[in-house]
Amino acid sequence: MNRELYLTECPRDAMQGIATFIPTEKKVHYLNHLLSLGFDRLDFGSFVSEKAIPQLKDTREVLKKLNESETKLLAIVANERGADEALTHDRIEFIGFPFSINNTFQLRNTGKSIEESLVVLESIQKKTEAKNKKLVVYLSMAFGNPYNEIWNEEIATALSQRLANEFGISEIMMSDTIGSATAQSIKQLFEASHTLSNCLVGAHLHSRYDNAQEKIQSAYNSGCRRFDGAFGGFGGCPMAKDELVGNMPTELLLLFSETQLKETRISSEIIAQTLELSSQTMNH
Repeated sequence: MNRELYLTECPRDAMQGIATFIPTEKKVHYLNHLLSLGFDRLDFGSFVSEKAIPQLKDTREVLKKLNESETKLLAIVANERGADEALTHDRIEFIGFPFSINNTFQLRNTGKSIEESLVVLESIQKKTEAKNKKLVVYLSMAFGNPYNEIWNEEIATALSQRLANEFGISEIMMSDTIGSATAQSIKQLFEASHTLSNCLVGAHLHSRYDNAQEKIQSAYNSGCRRFDGAFGGFGGCPMAKDELVGNMPTELLLLFSETQLKETRISSEIIAQTLELSSQTMNH
């Protein structure tokens, strides 16, 4: 189906920063509801260290209980071990790998430097292709970082070009890990990304409600057509900093799709029900 917007719902990103463990059955109930809503993809879990992300230690069990759906499943990995396990599951069609333009965050997130992570990424890319699956790279800290290290769109664009040209990455999600993006920086980065050939560039934005719409509009106006979101704006990366800035609220992406693009994806009644279920799940 040709759409103006391609949406990935990210309950994994919403759940990972919650300190108290969400019971597996509650996760499964919520994820199965999301699978019924017709999203293009569902970022449902991760194969990473339980010590690093204890909330998602039950990803394997959750996967076994997910209903069949046309929505494609995406799982996050941080190393080859995680990728090897994710690739054994037929239902997982997309592997997500966090790759930061900032060396401090790459070390915190994966335990390896940028250059070391390129070696890992190359291996994962080959393994993913061999399994006829797709590797999606999340370009973390693409809009700035909290470590007082140099950032500009040229750094992000240069690394994106390297990933696309040298490693054959065909999809990159520009990730605003800490909610630092502005409408102007989004415009600059997505316009600069037009130089990437044979590579789809999407937006994984973290944002507060009060400036979320202008960020969506800026990305869309600059050519972005793939967006990540999480109902209720839950989420945030616990590896980045203590104060979490939540994901782009899915309900605002759906509102943009309906009001700006005249494309109704989910009814207002179902959105309201999903927001309530999201709150119940996250706050359990």
